[in-house]
Amino acid sequence: MLKHTPFHPRTAALMESQMWRRWAGHMVASSYELLHDREYHAIRSAAALLDVSPLYKYLVTGRDAARLLDRVVIRNVTASKTGQVLYTCWCDEAGKVIDDGTVSRLGEQTFRLTSAEPAFRWLHLSATGFDVEIRDVSESTAALALQGPNARLILQQLTDHDLGTLKYFRVVQTLLQGIGVTISRTGYTGDLGYEIWVDAANALPLWDALIAAGTPYGITPCGILALDMARIEAGLMLLDVDYVSAHRALIEGQKSSPYELNLGWAVDLKKERFIGQEALAAEAGRGPSWQFVGLDVEWESLERLYADVGLPPKLPAAAWRTSVPVYADGQQVGYATSGCWSPLLKQYLALAHLQSPFAAPGQQLMMEVTVEHRRKLAAARVVKTPFFNPDRKRA
Repeated sequence: MLKHTPFHPRTAALMESQMWRRWAGHMVASSYELLHDREYHAIRSAAALLDVSPLYKYLVTGRDAARLLDRVVIRNVTASKTGQVLYTCWCDEAGKVIDDGTVSRLGEQTFRLTSAEPAFRWLHLSATGFDVEIRDVSESTAALALQGPNARLILQQLTDHDLGTLKYFRVVQTLLQGIGVTISRTGYTGDLGYEIWVDAANALPLWDALIAAGTPYGITPCGILALDMARIEAGLMLLDVDYVSAHRALIEGQKSSPYELNLGWAVDLKKERFIGQEALAAEAGRGPSWQFVGLDVEWESLERLYADVGLPPKLPAAAWRTSVPVYADGQQVGYATSGCWSPLLKQYLALAHLQSPFAAPGQQLMMEVTVEHRRKLAAARVVKTPFFNPDRKRA
């Protein structure tokens, strides 16, 4: 049976569309309204409130907490400072990615790890010989993401803490209208945004406080369909869509390394030994075989394909998640994994895995599209991600 998040009494009452979906065993909204357009635009022009409680959350504490996490993830956790958040991933011994998430240093010996898939057993198997305690707080900790240009204005009304001093990928423990919370300057939209972590017992008062403070600023509850478009614009990958966990891959060809997922910047080969280090060091020397890139599908090419059959261009109303072949000179050199029409950028965007010789920015390619039930090829160009990267995200 699917579970409800702690915010379900509020989110269920807003579900005009009744478009629920499954996320980590929970029911969450695909969109609250019949169309997700307004929710998407709230992310980019006002403020969107998203229930992200289904994320798996683990508290790692103790004298060896930093050393354990350093052994598991590719980032240098020991070198992090209290109040810092690290985006990272973790690999198997062959250097292939199992999952990605964040590590927040809440104290000298206290960390919170978030993941898309269960990681409790993996952490315990890796913790042999370490003086640590690992607690699964996924059910007892609720989480909201407040994303958009008005996010800080809304939150600042509810706290005495100066959020203007909270830097990008930093976290602070404070009060929101008397409710104890942890606020991190993070999110999955590529915009100015915060994630708010709270005891599940205080979930509903927190939701009510945010809605009351945010209504004059256009706060809008937002579902997964709008979030999916925003994360593609931000060039952010999604497990089971843009890559396959090494723990669930059926063949070697389905696995990816951090270097192949554009995460080479996060690999710290100089730190104390970590899982997958030897394999990653070898790959760093020879270079990755694949790269994860952005594609800009050229509008004129798309328009011509539809004009040939007497139709105007048909654009996807929502982000798509499927494997689409990509070609160079008639030879398949990769595949797109997700894409969308960006209402903000007025571009047709896709995220793709390409063989390294064809992954340089500016590389001209062809991507399959379906036009009136037939597979055609539209011109596409490799571009750097993120596609959308506003100054306010880090300011």
